[in-house]
Amino acid sequence: MTDIYTPPDVWTNDADNGGQFANINRPIAGATHDKELPVGEHPLQLYSLATPNGVKVTILLEELLAAGHTGAEYDAWLIDIGEGDQFGSGFVEINPNSKIPALMDRSGAPQRVFESGSILLYLADKFGAFMPTDPAQKTEAMNWLFWQMGSAPYLGGGFGHFYAYAPEKFEYPINRFTMETKRQLDVMDRHLAENDYFAGDYSIADMAIWSWYGQLVLGRLYSAAEFLDVASYKNVMRWAKAIDARPAVTRGRMVNRTFGDDLSLQLHERHDARDFETKTEDKIAPEAD
Repeated sequence: MTDIYTPPDVWTNDADNGGQFANINRPIAGATHDKELPVGEHPLQLYSLATPNGVKVTILLEELLAAGHTGAEYDAWLIDIGEGDQFGSGFVEINPNSKIPALMDRSGAPQRVFESGSILLYLADKFGAFMPTDPAQKTEAMNWLFWQMGSAPYLGGGFGHFYAYAPEKFEYPINRFTMETKRQLDVMDRHLAENDYFAGDYSIADMAIWSWYGQLVLGRLYSAAEFLDVASYKNVMRWAKAIDARPAVTRGRMVNRTFGDDLSLQLHERHDARDFETKTEDKIAPEAD
């Protein structure tokens, strides 16, 4: 860096912030436009995108269905954050923070649920699944779930932003957040050296952590696997591959996905289990001119 930045006494949003997502960043909350959200036939209505935070929830929903919880059938509606769908009035009513994912449960009195960790806990409690019942193991699962919620901003907003999305590459922030990301991977690797999963059996803690760190070490986030030397975290790699092999995880990754070269892995909306066979982007005929 050649220029030294001196912060003003009072910050104003005058600068060109740049970066891949600059067009949707703003320093205030609230809706920018009126837009009602669609509602499907199932009690659970998910509004999301297949980012790591969105994938957490669709993996859990698909795992619940695979385990026989038919009440977990859901409609998944696409929220295109690049187009600002998260600032529509209907979405803001569900999540005043304008972040995906957001869930409405209409099985009784309508209940909004926002923040991915809160949604995982809500669904695990609702269906009595993927959360240990033993108090000590339940506490351990909560420990790791909240660890992920607190750690991911360093990976996503820190490392991911400066390594992959910032308009220019600067050594200091990349080094700073790379060090923290590798420290977190080491925390995981040490724990997984003596444990198959993070809290006894496979749970929402694993789903939450895998959606970020599992996909990272499998080379699906930021094209940073080589840079971070992820192969050296052998226990994390073993755990990540085991979860990746679960059919419900494969399906969960596909829901609300709009990116990637493999169109067979993109299911923009999901309203029925048969959609995985008939409505992925590779199977949808292009509209006639």
